[in-house]
Amino acid sequence: MSERIYSFPPLIDDRARVLISGTAPSVKSLEHGQFYGHPQNFFWRVVYALFGEPQTEQSAATPASELLYPSPDADYGKRLDFLQANSLALWDVINSCEREGSLDVNIKGELPNDFPGLLEHYPGIVCIAFNGSKAFDTFRKYYGKDGGALPRKVALLKMPSTSPIPTKHMRNLHDRVEAWKTILPYAQGHLPAGER
Repeated sequence: MSERIYSFPPLIDDRARVLISGTAPSVKSLEHGQFYGHPQNFFWRVVYALFGEPQTEQSAATPASELLYPSPDADYGKRLDFLQANSLALWDVINSCEREGSLDVNIKGELPNDFPGLLEHYPGIVCIAFNGSKAFDTFRKYYGKDGGALPRKVALLKMPSTSPIPTKHMRNLHDRVEAWKTILPYAQGHLPAGER
């Protein structure tokens, strides 16, 4: 029998420009009381690869498969500080739902979080990056295909899931890091043409 689970409060401050939204916390995340608390999830490694310093010097001839990405801080509080220092925020699309296990396919009876209210309080958010198709589709179910139910226009980006389960196009960490580079201009305040 599935039980009702609840998302964490948003991790956000006035520096935030990109809100990263998954569906709902996994069983491991709930056990640890942490966003992306499963040690095999690629999320924290992707964030550090995008915004951290490489572990070693790399030349243009270094193959992508040999890139040495920085390791996330072991301390969860330091990871949150790193995330926020790079203008990122976290909040799940779903406020509560019923779900057996951690798979998105098992989500039932979901209730969404209040994205319009959050955007009203944090005008610096210019982009919502969805961690996987289910988060993106669930958001659009409640707030419109183009976010029309939001109080203002923000970019909506469907990103590949940071789940460790390989897909046809996302086989490893490097594939995910390359795909997630899409959020960099938003986080760094360099909006793409047409979104200024």
